[in-house]
Amino acid sequence: MLNISKTKKTPAGKVYNKIINEASMWLLLLPAVLALIIVMWGPIAQVIGFSFFKLQNYIPVEWIGFENYKDVFTDPLFFVTLKNSFLYVFWSLIIGFIPPVILAVMLNEMMHFKTGFRLLLYIPVIAPSVAAALIWYFMFLPSSSGVLNTFLNFFGASNFAWLQNSAFTIPLIIVTMTWKGTGSSVIIYLASLQSVNQDLYEATAIDGAGVMRRFWHVTLPHLKTLLLLNLIRQIINIFQIMQQPMILTDGGPNNASLSINLHSYLLAFRDFQPEKSLALNVVVFIILMIVTAFYFFVQRKLETD
Repeated sequence: MLNISKTKKTPAGKVYNKIINEASMWLLLLPAVLALIIVMWGPIAQVIGFSFFKLQNYIPVEWIGFENYKDVFTDPLFFVTLKNSFLYVFWSLIIGFIPPVILAVMLNEMMHFKTGFRLLLYIPVIAPSVAAALIWYFMFLPSSSGVLNTFLNFFGASNFAWLQNSAFTIPLIIVTMTWKGTGSSVIIYLASLQSVNQDLYEATAIDGAGVMRRFWHVTLPHLKTLLLLNLIRQIINIFQIMQQPMILTDGGPNNASLSINLHSYLLAFRDFQPEKSLALNVVVFIILMIVTAFYFFVQRKLETD
């Protein structure tokens, strides 16, 4: 017995004990790790590998190296769609980032009907994305049958080509996404606001602080971490936009709303250039990996502060 205990105190014995102690944990994690490799990282590795081949019927038939990437970067639409994707992100931050915060603060200050307003705000979140986009499609119809143009005609104004005007297309698409996604963001912010120590509000009220000063000195510092993390999440999500422009405008007019993900989809399933689509997806993957790395850096920074 003494010899066994002594061997377990040696470096090799300590490593052996650590392996035995953690073996059960790794056995429990093994199914999840295998599922992650097969379902997530396997397809990603396959996409990266296939992007270096010429494909026929979506099957690699010839190694062509970086030729697909050369085609992507020499395609004029690549820079158009890249610019549009950044415009989607820009307008989403202008239109869709601040309203959920304001609504959450207002709900937090309400004394009556708070549950009813939360339900009303969350109803659009439940609607399927395609159905929500179709609702807005009929609202934005350029003819007199469009809902918005019906109101304009009622007040004597002429029809307006809502989504056919390239200057308004991207902001209007972001409006539809904001309508659908605001409810979930409001609930998250509201949950965070309800954890604020009420003594801080009472102390600032005693000092004579108004609503704006209470928001600036108490509410905003409490939400700072959540705001920064949601900002980065929103950038990542909006950069990958595809369904809304596909349903509402099909990328038009004149590619004014064509996002980089929609362009990739059309390359694969309309133009039948899957190898070029895969190379474009790898480029998007690298861009989002950089943004994601920045997200984790900010998260660690905020957790250590």
